[in-house]
Amino acid sequence: LPNAMICILTYTPFLMNQAIVILASLDFLGFGLPLGSPSIGDLITQSKNNVHAPWLGITTFVTMASILSVFTFIGEGIRESFSPKKIN
Repeated sequence: LPNAMICILTYTPFLMNQAIVILASLDFLGFGLPLGSPSIGDLITQSKNNVHAPWLGITTFVTMASILSVFTFIGEGIRESFSPKKIN
């Protein structure tokens, strides 16, 4: 069971990242959350429509990169803490 838990803990952050990217993509295409809901896909759409305001695109990129990195690093830390091959 501990070895199976390591596999699950390794794969879970990537599933969360995938879900966030899919939701942002669907929101960008107009198939996600209802209009007016705050979402990363809506931020991407606003930055595409307002090219003269580069801070919208930069903020969206930094936000998306930060969220995906945080999920990956937290998942890696949890996986490392439950690793049965912990070296002292």
